[in-house]
Amino acid sequence: MPAWLIWIILAAALGAAEFFTLTFVLGLLAAAALVAALLGAIGLPVVVQVIGFAAAAAAGIVLVKPIMDRQLTRGPDARSGTAALVGRSGVVLQEVGGDDGRIKLQGEEWSARCIDEDLVIPVGAHVDVMEIDGATAVVYPREALPELPEQNRPEQN
Repeated sequence: MPAWLIWIILAAALGAAEFFTLTFVLGLLAAAALVAALLGAIGLPVVVQVIGFAAAAAAGIVLVKPIMDRQLTRGPDARSGTAALVGRSGVVLQEVGGDDGRIKLQGEEWSARCIDEDLVIPVGAHVDVMEIDGATAVVYPREALPELPEQNRPEQN
C-alpha cells in the first residue's frame, strides 16, 4: 500500500474523530495528514512526508488554533432588537416630557419620555435614546435647550 494512501486514511480517521469531539485540534491534524499525503503523491520519501506532517501540524496548532479559539469565545458583535436602538439619535415629533411624547427613531415613530422628568423637549429637537422601556424610548436632548419664557414653563409641584 502506498504511503500517500495511508496518509489519506489517517486524515479521514482524524476528520471523523474531529466530527465527534469538536476540538479543532484533530481537524488541524487531519489537514496536516492531507499535506503529507500530497507530498507522498508527488513521490517524495516517507521521511519528507513525516517532516511535512509535523510542520503542517505545528503550524496549524501554533498559528491557526489561537485564532479559532479567539473567534469562538468572542461573543456577538452586533446588537439587535431594541438594544440596537440605545445610543441612537431621534427627532422630536410631539413635545416630550417626563410622561409622554413622540419621536422619530430609525424611520419609525416611537412613544417617548424624557429621562429628566422636569425637562420638556420641544418639537424638532434632536434627542439621544438612553434606554428602551417596553415600547417607549427614554431620551435626553442632544444639545442644550433654550430657556423657556416664564409663562411657557411647566408647573412645578
